[in-house]
Amino acid sequence: MFLIFCLIVFRFGGVYGGEENAHKVNDESSLRSFMSGIVSDPENSLATWRSSGVPFCNWSGIVCNNVSGKVTEIHLGRRSLGGTISPAIGNLSDLKILVLSENFFRGNIPRELGSLIQLEKLSLYWNLLEGKIPSELGSLQNLHHLDIGSNRLGGVIPASLFCNLSSSLTNLDLSNNSLVGQIPLNNECVLHELKHLLVWSNHFVGQVPLALSNFTKLEWLDLGSNRFSGELPSEIVGNWPYIQYLYLSSNGFVAHNNNTNLEPFFASLVNLSNLQNLELDGNYLGGKLPHIIGDLPTSLMQLHLEGNLIHGSIPSDIAKLFNLTLLNLSNNQLNGSIPPNLSLMSKLERVFLSNNSLSGEIPSTLGQIPHLGLLDLTRNKLSGSIPDNFSNLSQLRRLLLYDNQLSGTIPLSLGKCVNLDILDLSHNKISGVIPSEVAALSNLKLYLNLSNNKLDGPLPLELSKMDMVLAIDLSMNNLSGRIPPQFESCIALEYLNLSGNSLEGPLPYSLSQLLSIQTLDVSLNRLTGEIPQSLQLSSTLKELNFSFNKFSGSVSIEGAFSSLTTDSFLGNDGLCGSVKGLPSCHKKHSNHLIILLILVLLFGTSMFYMFRLNTGVRKRLAIASMGNLKREEERKELNYPRISHKQLIEATGGFNASNLIGSGRFGKVYKGVLQDNTRIAVKVLNSSTADDISGSFKRECQILNKSRHRNLMRIIKVCSKPEFKALVLPLMPNGSLERHLYPSSGLSQRLDLVQLVRICSDVAEGMAYLHHYSPVKVVHCDLKPSNILLDDDMTALVTDFGIARLVKCHESNPSNNSTSFSSTQGLLVGSIGYIAPEYGMGKHASTEGDVYSVGVILLEIVTSRPPTDVLIHEGSSLHEWVKRQYPHKLEAIVKQALERYFPLSLPPLQHKRIWQDVIMELIELGLICTQNNPAMRPSMLDVALELGRLKDYLSNPSLHMIEEVNCKDDILSTVSTVNIT
Repeated sequence: MFLIFCLIVFRFGGVYGGEENAHKVNDESSLRSFMSGIVSDPENSLATWRSSGVPFCNWSGIVCNNVSGKVTEIHLGRRSLGGTISPAIGNLSDLKILVLSENFFRGNIPRELGSLIQLEKLSLYWNLLEGKIPSELGSLQNLHHLDIGSNRLGGVIPASLFCNLSSSLTNLDLSNNSLVGQIPLNNECVLHELKHLLVWSNHFVGQVPLALSNFTKLEWLDLGSNRFSGELPSEIVGNWPYIQYLYLSSNGFVAHNNNTNLEPFFASLVNLSNLQNLELDGNYLGGKLPHIIGDLPTSLMQLHLEGNLIHGSIPSDIAKLFNLTLLNLSNNQLNGSIPPNLSLMSKLERVFLSNNSLSGEIPSTLGQIPHLGLLDLTRNKLSGSIPDNFSNLSQLRRLLLYDNQLSGTIPLSLGKCVNLDILDLSHNKISGVIPSEVAALSNLKLYLNLSNNKLDGPLPLELSKMDMVLAIDLSMNNLSGRIPPQFESCIALEYLNLSGNSLEGPLPYSLSQLLSIQTLDVSLNRLTGEIPQSLQLSSTLKELNFSFNKFSGSVSIEGAFSSLTTDSFLGNDGLCGSVKGLPSCHKKHSNHLIILLILVLLFGTSMFYMFRLNTGVRKRLAIASMGNLKREEERKELNYPRISHKQLIEATGGFNASNLIGSGRFGKVYKGVLQDNTRIAVKVLNSSTADDISGSFKRECQILNKSRHRNLMRIIKVCSKPEFKALVLPLMPNGSLERHLYPSSGLSQRLDLVQLVRICSDVAEGMAYLHHYSPVKVVHCDLKPSNILLDDDMTALVTDFGIARLVKCHESNPSNNSTSFSSTQGLLVGSIGYIAPEYGMGKHASTEGDVYSVGVILLEIVTSRPPTDVLIHEGSSLHEWVKRQYPHKLEAIVKQALERYFPLSLPPLQHKRIWQDVIMELIELGLICTQNNPAMRPSMLDVALELGRLKDYLSNPSLHMIEEVNCKDDILSTVSTVNIT
């Protein structure tokens, strides 16, 4: 009735205070109608809209004309608003700018927006809008910026969008939707002023319209990830003198003359003097690279031709592109040698020539490219030695030469490449010893792979200096001697493969002290003695292989050995034990084994950390004591009930190994029971790094003392003595999320997609609290599945704040997100694979870094691949690996996720489509959260809202199925259709 009254006032304005006041009433009522469609406002952005004493021209995000008092601009982008866009917006007759981007609006785009004849900018990108693009938008004669990308829009592009907007439109973004058909262009409809046309990631088909050649002011054209076909549009692109970014990747384009001639297309680009990026990857381009490629504009900075059918040699003329920073010719059929004059491209940073048939030697001139950070020559037929002058590449981070025919020795000079993250020389014919200089690359963070070569000699002791490396693979060589016990210094090592060598002697007990080790393979050697029983105490080990050695003695099936089969022990005639397939052992030595285990428990950990103390790690981690004042502050901050050391000994059975449920960088966790039958988890911090642990202990207590949320772990009691510090936490009976993602044989409960989305929603809610509502803002810094625990009801709680940062905002500079005032100097901020890329460039911890970690977890859940596994086997981040398959190559990932997580209690045919759509949304959210640019990631509030929406969506699938049947348009369409039978 109120809306009807407002319309009457507008119609008969002369009676009720004049036409001007009627306009004002109409604008206000239209805004209130818009507000009525908002169902979610987590940031309280519309608080002023709800206040009766605030004039609507002073409402947040509203700009009015000072003379007429009418609304001219609405700026409500990135406010986390949810709901629908009210058609009443169409009544704001003077509106020039409408920005509702980066929210959670759903439903259709109102046709009434076509009535806003003054509108100059309409931005609705990154919402959940669906249905078709209203043809009425073509009536907006003054519109110069239209961005409706990253929604769920379907159907064809209305012809009016191109024909009626020809005089004004400069920017048009329809990307990342589910639009179909052809682009409706003809010579009568020319957008003379158009500069940016983005339609990537849709389902467009057919050839590029010839009429596009009339858009002579184009600067940015992105047709990537569609289904365009036909010959490359050489007769079109040459008419764009201002073009800077030309993206035609992931389509079905071919070369001219039956896919044999690339020259006409490259010739059409020669005079485009502003061209910076050219992407033609992922098509079906055949033919040879013509010499004219060297005549492309010298403004060109990136050239992507990977994933095609290009053959022949690389023309030396390509070196004329001296401003090129990225050259990617990988995954083609190129042969011949690598042109030595590539060194003339002195600005090159990344060179990808992998998966071709290139032969000859690696030109030593590549060592003269000063900014080269990545060189990938894998899977070719290259021979000869590795150039010695690669030591000149001071910026080199990744050197990938595996699967070639390289010979000679490993150059000692590679040890000077101190910034290397990855060194992979595997599957070649390299001989000689492993140089100690290369083994001492302490900054190597990802992996060292020298496997499948002809290396000999002993394992260098300097390998122990790689304390940040994730994986070491030295398998299938001729290495000899003993395995040095110093390997225990590689505290981040997750994968160690020494198989297929001639190593001898006993297996060092110290390998059990590797804090992060998950895979250990020492098969096919000459190792002797007993298999260290201490390995069974590792809480991280998942895969072990001791087969085909000369081991003897008893093998238990406890701890890490519980899931092993006889396949892990083949070819060791002296072994016996309870593993099925091994002969039984005599019992007489069992007491000795028990004594041995007790000794290991008592002395193993302290000896390990004493060694780390002497190697200088303490210098990197130590925070100096602040004297009596600091101790007094700590005493005040640790405002928790105390518990004695004696009580903890009683509760945990003397910290018995059978009660050990986890271990990490700062200590071990034991389960226990207090005298009042309270089940607890006791986190004991290692005393051998007392200064560091004191900082970690204080941080964790400080954060959990100040923060209260159902999805954050709480501390029950603390025990703080100079020589012993422990936190008493509630015992989480369902363990960690990691345990459920990668269950052992003893774990019968399988999580389904509904539970996983709820868990992710819980995590996002807890983190959103820390980022936005906690008394002091907190950046966790180490979010990963092992730090997400599950209670009796499978509610997720975030834990392990040992390296978290307390942050505060500058009131004088709101744009400065946060400043750390709790230091963890010297620590790697987080766990490899979950760390935001900007941290590697020295950036401070930030809330955006936590968002990145949550995004990795989402992608990990969907793909069931740990990010470190992708780093080791794919040589890329989980984000990069998934993005390469998005959107048209996700069938296998989605199908496997459905098989793995589909709720068994639901009828599959009825609900399969719903779960398929949710999986796609999790992938998209994960990709958005893990963008390289921190500023492009959503806030944790945005993530929590989206996951909350998905959780609600899954809570009543039957209702949603009914809605889907009754809805003419497919409201569940995603940005990419995945066909799964």
